[in-house]
Amino acid sequence: MELRALWLLCWCGCWCYGGGHGAGPSATFTRTGPRSREQQAAAFRESLNRHRYLNSLFPSENSTAVYGINQFSYLFPEEFKAIYLRSKTSRFPRYSPKGPMLISNMSLPLRFDWRDKHVVTQVRNQQACGGCWAFSVVGAVESAYAIKGKPLEDLSVQQVIDCSYNNYGCNGGSTFNALNWLNKTQVKLVRDSEYPFKEQNGLCHYFSDSHSGFSIKGYSAHDFSDQEDEMAKALLTFGPLVGIVDAVSWQDYLGGIIQHHCSSGEANHAIIITGFDKTGTTPYWIVRNSWGSSWGVDGYARVKMGSNICGIADFVSAVFV
Repeated sequence: MELRALWLLCWCGCWCYGGGHGAGPSATFTRTGPRSREQQAAAFRESLNRHRYLNSLFPSENSTAVYGINQFSYLFPEEFKAIYLRSKTSRFPRYSPKGPMLISNMSLPLRFDWRDKHVVTQVRNQQACGGCWAFSVVGAVESAYAIKGKPLEDLSVQQVIDCSYNNYGCNGGSTFNALNWLNKTQVKLVRDSEYPFKEQNGLCHYFSDSHSGFSIKGYSAHDFSDQEDEMAKALLTFGPLVGIVDAVSWQDYLGGIIQHHCSSGEANHAIIITGFDKTGTTPYWIVRNSWGSSWGVDGYARVKMGSNICGIADFVSAVFV
């Protein structure tokens, strides 16, 4: 892509990301308007240098991730993190087979993906709203109901962004806090068509108790580090799992299996794990993102299994309906 084409794209589409009401304590980055061509070009040049570096580290690994130009190449890393990586973490208890979460004892198949069961909605796009935490929780609820035999429907992410207390809407939030809010209040999630996504914080719109919707019966939250086979069994038992990962390097991800370039100590982005694949030389988790279907592999990432890459096993939740 030529710089001129990128400049035009950014000039037309890059507008301010503001705090809005309920800005979180870490909402320190503010863009005040369209950026200059010089700023856009500088961010793009930095992206190209970063892509070359990331792709040069493990050239002999055929299945390793590939990094390159995508919709985020016009952003500096600090901008990308401030806008898109806004998930907060809480301390999750270590998973124990003797605990209250009863995971079926089973032999794992070589490959499993809940998408094959037609119980996962299409990839959404959070745009410049730091609401990944809400997208992942709502996606898990959608799938949990579909697994129970209900129609697969898009539920309202905006309802969670506007109404989930102890969170900051598009300025960041915690999947744990959102699940706790759903469980404690027994609020019913309405359909997306009734409460559509607006890409910004809004006032909470309440519905009557008689209004139809989708509530949860409970949830679990566990640390599965060093126990990823148990995590895979939890996925088969309960449905797609909510996770929080270190996604700093995901700004540049194009495809392949993420095996390097991220830590397990700085979780900042909420995702949904829909399956896994152990048929090749490098087993991987199948991860649904909320950055649109043009990102990654049709909106999905592949993350190596077994080594807690990107901290994918540290903050895992299951939804019960």
